[in-house]
Amino acid sequence: MGSRVRELAGATPATRDRYVDLLRVASLAAVVLGHWLMAAVTPDGVGNLLAVVPALQPLTWLLQVMPVFFFVGGFSHALSYRSLLRGRPEGAGHSVYSAFLRARLQRLLRPTTVFVLVWGAAALLVQFLGGGGGLTGVTLRMVTQPLWFIGIYLAMVAFTPPLLRLHERHGWGAFAALAGAAVAVDVLRFAAGVPYVEFLNFAFVWLAVHQLGFLRADGRVHRPALLAGAGLAAACALVAFGPYPLSMVGMPGEKVSNMAPPTLALLAHGLWLVGAVELLRAPAARLLERPRVWRTVVAANGVAMTAFLWHLTAMFGVYGALLALDVPLPAPASAAWWAQVPLRIACAAALTAALVAAFRTFERPAAPTAPGTPAAPGGGPLAALGATLCLLGVLGLSMVGFNGLLDGRTALLIAIPVSAPAAVAMTLGGWLLVERAGRGRGAR
Repeated sequence: MGSRVRELAGATPATRDRYVDLLRVASLAAVVLGHWLMAAVTPDGVGNLLAVVPALQPLTWLLQVMPVFFFVGGFSHALSYRSLLRGRPEGAGHSVYSAFLRARLQRLLRPTTVFVLVWGAAALLVQFLGGGGGLTGVTLRMVTQPLWFIGIYLAMVAFTPPLLRLHERHGWGAFAALAGAAVAVDVLRFAAGVPYVEFLNFAFVWLAVHQLGFLRADGRVHRPALLAGAGLAAACALVAFGPYPLSMVGMPGEKVSNMAPPTLALLAHGLWLVGAVELLRAPAARLLERPRVWRTVVAANGVAMTAFLWHLTAMFGVYGALLALDVPLPAPASAAWWAQVPLRIACAAALTAALVAAFRTFERPAAPTAPGTPAAPGGGPLAALGATLCLLGVLGLSMVGFNGLLDGRTALLIAIPVSAPAAVAMTLGGWLLVERAGRGRGAR
């Protein structure tokens, strides 16, 4: 793998924006570290450190960096889709769309599908043997929670072509339209009490951040300090005077979460983060010119999604080992608990590395479809249907988990009950449709 990384790093074109690659890796790493720090596991269950020590909640304004990942996604999707369009004949929209979906979803869904299959098989075995209680049951329920991010990202990929056209016509106006829709949703939610309307902000908030990535791709984020200042001021005002909580991540027992579904406060938080990372662009670019630093970023990018998928598995594995060895788990936020944090994180990192070594091969990109390959009949609609099924399946699985796989347990996906077997079937079926649509008529 080392020689492969050196080869890729050495072949990096001078025009590549290396800072975007750094942001992608750093944002996922911050999420992983945040999850490891926030988990407050005891023999009685799993809590949240931020609920135990509310004074730590302002840290979420630094550690909640998912908006940065979606911002980077918008940048990458714009470049990728435009690259596929170049040289294509007029009227080749469907073939470009299906090829784009397959290319962008390959490294996302292959490791995700493997994760789902491995954990599904493990859950079936555990429940056939009569297990599923205690920490095992909590693990089966919670290891799928990060999949919500995969589901939202799928939607961003699927909506890239129409939203990119909207951006090319209206620029900042397209972002303003999505942000305005997010404002309208929160007004209807909090002022008028309209039921279920808040779920629309899963689209409006995250797609607005994604739209900022399009602007970045066209060099139109000219005043990052103004963007950061305006976003931070708006977030502070909304939290201080509005119905929004301080924490930018979900908290157990809260009536309102800034994350699920996203709120206007989270959109303002995303604005200040995007402005802040843009302010750091020049010094980071100089750092990335160093060969060793760039090789590290290249290596991390090659396994980032696999590490993200398996990091909770590693964390629960560490806690399970501690309980099996009768190592006492101190009360969360106690002095003994804080003293144990470095060891737990080091062990979780080591176990994550082992899982990455086992599953990293599934994150390799597929061979690209040859430019002259005829499109599969109905390739565009087929790809859109596949992406929709994957989206629903992954989101459903993030909510229901694998605990209760055999007893028909369901969770509400907006207003639709979804079971784990149904979610797995939708994910696998959707992926097969995307693969079929993207391979072209002559491919097997």
